[in-house]
Amino acid sequence: MMYRYRAVLAYDGADFFGFQVQSKNGVERQRTVQGELIKAVNQMGKFPAEPIKVVGSSRTDTGVHAKGQVVHFDLPFDIPGEGVRKGLNTILPRDILIRSVEQVAPDFHARFSAHSKRYVYRVSTTDYVDPFKKRYTGHFHWHLDPERIQQALPDLIGEQDFATFAAAGNQTATTVRTITKAELAVKEAEQELVFTFEGNAFLYNQIRIMVGVLLEIGTGRRPVDAIPTLIAARDREQARYTAPAAGLYLEEIFYQDDAKA
Repeated sequence: MMYRYRAVLAYDGADFFGFQVQSKNGVERQRTVQGELIKAVNQMGKFPAEPIKVVGSSRTDTGVHAKGQVVHFDLPFDIPGEGVRKGLNTILPRDILIRSVEQVAPDFHARFSAHSKRYVYRVSTTDYVDPFKKRYTGHFHWHLDPERIQQALPDLIGEQDFATFAAAGNQTATTVRTITKAELAVKEAEQELVFTFEGNAFLYNQIRIMVGVLLEIGTGRRPVDAIPTLIAARDREQARYTAPAAGLYLEEIFYQDDAKA
């Protein structure tokens, strides 16, 4: 009998080629978060005859970080989640941390049971690249007017077709998504702008492209009311700048309460 567990984890994405395993003929080609998790879970499961799969809630790209990534996996024994958490953290490399583990219902799915996600994007506004931030923030040294960005943010809210904000390689059946929160916090002491976005799902590179457009609005290169026109265009070429991966964090995945065991 197998028992399903849900784990919440954090990781520094700087040295990973994204979350999802990239393999050829069963051999992992690059170091990934999912790959490290699979090795750890199978080691903890005593290397079963059938490899244990680890399913993630979201695929983060190379260099993207997470504070609240969620995965599920099945283990061949019934033990408290805290024991699983401690066991995995002794096996995993130091750039991955299991924050919590709980046993859940057999039909729980890290991806399909989720109803919304929160991402944060950090922008460093220092004159030059700070060596202690370059792996963890995007850098934008041009003068910005945060008030212009604040005025533009509400235009992202709601159910809309975000085709303009989907990078090449997007493979989803539809580019319609619903954004429920789009906020900006100005951290003057840290010389940072911090964007927060929540929605039911996001397209490939959508947040980084949205941040790029918002930064251009902040400089005056685009008008404050540019976003409705861009959305209506449904043309990726109209949104040129994609913010760097280093500033993006998967902050939290939200589930219905009845998804728990």
